Amino acid sequence: MAAGIALERMRRRAHLSRLAAWTAIAAGPLALYVTITSVPTGAHAAPAKAVPERPGAQRPDPAGFAQLFVGAWLRSSADDPATAQARLAQSMAPDVGLPDPVESAQPGPESVTATGSAYRTGSSWSVTVAAQYADGRLRTYAVPVAADRFGDAFTVTGAPGVVAGPGRAVVPPSPYRVTVPEGELSSSVGEFLAAYLTGAGEVERYLAPGRVLAPMSPAPYRAATVQQIQAVEEAAAADQVTDGTAVHVLVQVEARDKEGRWPLAYELALTARSGRWEVTGLESGTSLRGGGPS
Repeated sequence: MAAGIALERMRRRAHLSRLAAWTAIAAGPLALYVTITSVPTGAHAAPAKAVPERPGAQRPDPAGFAQLFVGAWLRSSADDPATAQARLAQSMAPDVGLPDPVESAQPGPESVTATGSAYRTGSSWSVTVAAQYADGRLRTYAVPVAADRFGDAFTVTGAPGVVAGPGRAVVPPSPYRVTVPEGELSSSVGEFLAAYLTGAGEVERYLAPGRVLAPMSPAPYRAATVQQIQAVEEAAAADQVTDGTAVHVLVQVEARDKEGRWPLAYELALTARSGRWEVTGLESGTSLRGGGPS
């Protein structure tokens, strides 16, 4: 009986709501708005919450756009505005003039790279772009760019300005201060990197249980020789280690292929188990998947 009474109340409420809506339509738009917004949506309906805007959602980075503009601008000439590069530069920056190089000027840059961008205010950005030339010159430009609110359109709003390039950061002392002598650890590291870089052997045999490392196929080098190993922990240089000992090492490697010799470096994490060292982490831009100690 209680359920029947509740159902009848719901029916009456719906009927009254429809009646109020039709009455409001006859009364005019304002009454309709008031009626619709006042129709109950449930006994315990919670007020709608505004979805917070994701930081930076309306601030698309125009670095790539500025990079394309500087490349086209530096490869164009005011004497020949009909070239593809000149037309591209003018379409991206309608109010910016083209450069006017002399006939004996060197060719345009070999590469152009956006090195940084900074949001200023409103729709305004400043993008830093570096141009590298064949003779070794490096010239850095600051490019003003405006972006629309949706990030679908950009415009270079002024001529680029030549600025000083990024300075060299002060590097803190390396944590790898312990020299690792020849022994079990150095042998394991050398064999692992030889397998990884040259395909000489199976990489899996040097990994800790549960660890997986995607191989490089084909192997990029013919030979790989360890030049130096330095560690963070003193245990890496000890004659005897106990199972479970974990160390982190920096390995300097000389790799060779038909093109020449290449100095490489790898940061590895290793753990001792059953009298041998096993690789638990390759921390130079490549991840080892799986469980186990790290």
